[in-house]
Amino acid sequence: MDRIPQLTRRYFNSGLCRALLAGAWAPGLLAAATAAEPRRLLIVGDSLSAEYGLQRGTGWAALLQQRLDARQPGWQVVNASISGDTSSGGQSRLPALLAQHRPALVVIELGGNDALRGLPLEMTRDNLRAMARAARQAGARVLLLGMQVPPNYGARHAEQFRQLYAEVAKAEQAALVPFFLAGVADGANPTALFQADRIHPNEAAQPRMLDNVWPELRRLLKP
Repeated sequence: MDRIPQLTRRYFNSGLCRALLAGAWAPGLLAAATAAEPRRLLIVGDSLSAEYGLQRGTGWAALLQQRLDARQPGWQVVNASISGDTSSGGQSRLPALLAQHRPALVVIELGGNDALRGLPLEMTRDNLRAMARAARQAGARVLLLGMQVPPNYGARHAEQFRQLYAEVAKAEQAALVPFFLAGVADGANPTALFQADRIHPNEAAQPRMLDNVWPELRRLLKP
């Protein structure tokens, strides 16, 4: 009487049965896993994005993840910013980051340290162009965050530095935020929004920095 149940148990425990079941269910499971995988937004920047001098989780990149969770769910922010990084450093790091994370969107926030170190404008321009091009070739949309230098660098140099971001964005079909620190560095009382070194924005400035980025970023988030 128990022979049929025994045969049934043997069949369901057999390798053939497991293989058939795997073949039937695997495509559905794979499709579900793929659908649930978040799209990645990669930020490659310097101390302005690396939460230098700030409590962890209070920088604009962390605030961006919170806003995405609330308004555009399904995105994961990968903040690969390093304090002190230059455009050369970002260019050298980017290929590995693209291969590892496969981002759908890349935010490039670099060039400020190039200016502080007096590096040639042509080098900064070429590095940013190479980064934007590599990201696009990897299938990602690109957002470039522009920077400006203080007036003491000279009006002509300051204008050339400001313009190089627009030139890169136009040449590489990237979106552009003209001045990442608008309303922070050029506000009525800018020292109130900076740390004691007067170089790095404080925690109070981070929401404004995110608001500067958000309009262009929101446009790029659309399918």
